[in-house]
Amino acid sequence: MSKWADYCISAVRYDSESRYIAKLHVHPDNGDSIGSYSEWTRQDVLDKIDNSKTFVTITKNSDDEWSKGEDVRAIYVNGKHYLRTDANGKESDNLENLPKF
Repeated sequence: MSKWADYCISAVRYDSESRYIAKLHVHPDNGDSIGSYSEWTRQDVLDKIDNSKTFVTITKNSDDEWSKGEDVRAIYVNGKHYLRTDANGKESDNLENLPKF
């Protein structure tokens, strides 16, 4: 396995309005393996992206192995940052269909 990013995101928890991510399960990408997750806030991820760290989404496949998803980026819309796997300009966080916790 080659290194996909600095960090990988495997699950999310949205706020009560389902517009913003409140928490994320973030794993270090060790190059030859994916490390155990720790729980990060949305702001933790935004801060790391601002410091040139990279993120991708990951999911477990049928063989119980990690599969790479999409690149995660911070976009700026109407004065606010959002975490998205696309850059379509919607005013909400969206990291594909990751499992919720």
